[in-house]
Amino acid sequence: MTKHVAASDAVSRIKDGAVVTVSSSSALGCPDLVLKALGDRFRAEGHPKALTTLHPIAAGDMYGVKGVDWIAQDGLLARVLAGSYPSGPSSLPMPEIWKMIVDDRVAAYNVPSGILFDMHREAAARRPGVLTRVGLDTFADPVREGCAMNARGAAEPIVRRVEFGGETWLHFPNIQPDVCVLRATTADEWGNLTYEHEGAYLGGLEQAIATRNNRGLVIAQVSRLTAKGSLRPHDVRVPGHLVDLIVIDPDQKQTCETPYDPAISGQIMRPWSSFALAQHGVEKVIARRAALELKGGMTANLGFGISAMVPRILLEEGHPEAVTWAIEQGAVGGMPLTGFAFGCASNADAYVPAPQQFIYFQGGGFDLSFLSFLEIDTEGNVNVSKLGKKPYLTAGCGGFVDITSQARKIVFSGWFEAGAVTDLSAVGVKVASPGKFCKMVDRVEHVTFSGTRARAQGQEVLYITERCVIRLTDRGLVATEIMPGIDPARDIVAASRGRVAIAENAASMPLSLLSVGPMGWQP
Repeated sequence: MTKHVAASDAVSRIKDGAVVTVSSSSALGCPDLVLKALGDRFRAEGHPKALTTLHPIAAGDMYGVKGVDWIAQDGLLARVLAGSYPSGPSSLPMPEIWKMIVDDRVAAYNVPSGILFDMHREAAARRPGVLTRVGLDTFADPVREGCAMNARGAAEPIVRRVEFGGETWLHFPNIQPDVCVLRATTADEWGNLTYEHEGAYLGGLEQAIATRNNRGLVIAQVSRLTAKGSLRPHDVRVPGHLVDLIVIDPDQKQTCETPYDPAISGQIMRPWSSFALAQHGVEKVIARRAALELKGGMTANLGFGISAMVPRILLEEGHPEAVTWAIEQGAVGGMPLTGFAFGCASNADAYVPAPQQFIYFQGGGFDLSFLSFLEIDTEGNVNVSKLGKKPYLTAGCGGFVDITSQARKIVFSGWFEAGAVTDLSAVGVKVASPGKFCKMVDRVEHVTFSGTRARAQGQEVLYITERCVIRLTDRGLVATEIMPGIDPARDIVAASRGRVAIAENAASMPLSLLSVGPMGWQP
């Protein structure tokens, strides 16, 4: 009996009320054809209905790979737990899944990506759920939102606080998957899967094991089929005994707006000269100051936004391999890509399955993390996961909570004010006109990072902006370095309404940050 079936045949075996786990990271590894077929079946038949879906990282993007939006239909989707959701600029229409969340038409949760991977592993081994300190005192904690994104989610809690061994933990009970939908490059007739054209392995193996151990259905979407036994065993990432059905989509994209780039999957190595440098401007100045926290031989984690520019800073300085980069999708080393190709890397040294990468992150094995911020409050709390007025401008927390939970040093980067007009010159940065609002607030809308917990754990925390470097201290937010051209009293203290103080010994940020050419960084 062949495992190769049409997408419509594969989804016809999904039952009402099933828990469906999907392996994807935006467009990277997204089994889009299968998700489309699932949505098409519901529109035609009204089945399967009342599904719960699990997405450790977002399924789909806003640039042509719809992903979860295919199944964002009333009646089909009852509950969704995701580390992140499709996101993009306000100029694009709001994704259907976000409309359902905002309108309270689906019970929705934003669960840290690493915890969702942990939940699969614990469910597979039939252990009693995830016991973790990741997420304490953040929105994932039931003393705050407990991961719930709307009223329906809040009415059905998925996490609780427990005391164990004299410490406080978060407990996420198991959710056993009935169906797994994953994607690879090649399947043989037995269902063995290889990932040679993929930019990451993600968590397909763990998700398939959790589903198989629950006597569930595993559907693999691939771009091609080969004869049984023709795949090199060392290349097989998901063995065929875990796979029930194979769906072929010869047109599946490698990632967002990228049909196929062999450098993303490690099949060629690009010359360093082929990568674009960061464009000169204020954001590059911020990224340069962040890069000054690095030393040769370090391993650093990267998040989306300005932080993703830091590797390009080292490239311009002539030291692209001085630091090893690690990103949550699993790439280690090389050159992480920017924009909505973020999550991929060219010239990677290795591709680690995302669940294992998150074990490394949750334990704080790296030297420092570069992340971005939407807003910061007087306690040092950071929000990157919620914008009430424009919810789909942020993807949610993704791996942010896992990464920051035990990190020894965290460097947040962003603008001090939103929409301010600044003049950049070789001698400084001047605020020509103030912004719409300051990103330093009394209380953040969503606590994605807890400043209180960071202080208790002794974590070193910096917030780098175009105006100053702020450090989290027992006295709150204190600017310890001032950008040349900035008036501390007017542009920092007054602009933040006193939420940021100026250190008595505040230094001037180096003028080399403003240079058009390299700034002279050495490992």
